[in-house]
Amino acid sequence: MKKVCILVPESAVIEAVADPQYMFSTANQFLQANGQSALFEVNLVGQHKEVKFNNGMFSVHTNLLLDDVEETDLIIIPALFGDMKKAVDLNKNAIPWILKHYKNGAEVASLCVGAFLLASTGILNGKKCSTHWAFYNEFKETFPEVEVMDGSILTEENGVYSSGGANSYWNLLLYLLEKYTNRDTAILASKYFAIDIDRESQAAFMMFTGQKDHNDLEVKKVQEYIEEHYQDKITVEDMTQLVGVSRRSFERRFKKATDNTIIEYHQRVKVEAAKRSFESSRKNITEVMFDVGYTDTKAFRNVFKKLTGLTPIEYRNKYSKGI
Repeated sequence: MKKVCILVPESAVIEAVADPQYMFSTANQFLQANGQSALFEVNLVGQHKEVKFNNGMFSVHTNLLLDDVEETDLIIIPALFGDMKKAVDLNKNAIPWILKHYKNGAEVASLCVGAFLLASTGILNGKKCSTHWAFYNEFKETFPEVEVMDGSILTEENGVYSSGGANSYWNLLLYLLEKYTNRDTAILASKYFAIDIDRESQAAFMMFTGQKDHNDLEVKKVQEYIEEHYQDKITVEDMTQLVGVSRRSFERRFKKATDNTIIEYHQRVKVEAAKRSFESSRKNITEVMFDVGYTDTKAFRNVFKKLTGLTPIEYRNKYSKGI
């Protein structure tokens, strides 16, 4: 039997607690229906016998307390809810518990922003990690020792797993299921739960919010200029002249403040404008391309797919309101 401990954190997203329990329990049913033995022993583990969520609207009854667990093969850390610093602090007693079992050979998987609790253990230091795209900057600032992967669905390194935002954790659960069983069982689960088993990116769901959470006024001035003139041809030289700073120095400052080069930032603003247009208008691909300042169809397609994971026509077909 594979022992799976689903941590039930204080201030958790209840679905991220229930869904892994649901999937591994259903996988047991699949195996038994195929004449095999159930493989997973699934436990809900917490600091208390009852953990309440959403101001008491929901509660989960754990069947084991932290100290009751003698050994386990896998620990799943569900997504947290609310202020991440406060949520991690509420679960600080779980940190040595996670560390203990990881050092004893257990694998550990975080779902979505459960990565904040996982990273607080130090296990992720020097490793890659995925988390919800909307928390990318906060995570990166809080845990500079961790290589957070912008937009990725899941990461795996030395028995430590993490997943991207929201329902992306289903892809990690399917990945783990395939690892512990086989491809056929994972495919069956993907069909049963209606999950795209091989989705690799959350890029299509990411909203570019400008990355202005910094104090470099010259960089902000250039960001605002780009956002107001994204349709125009803008060169790095234009931007450095705008703020009166040498190119080499300013490019370094811009990259440090926004985690993008000036050209990358300009591309992201253009693509975000194109996404909004596809979502809310009936314009064709060429019209949108010209609207955001591209004249080369191939260049527009390549940049758009690089940033969203979809071609322009795929994105329009998926998200257009059809007005």
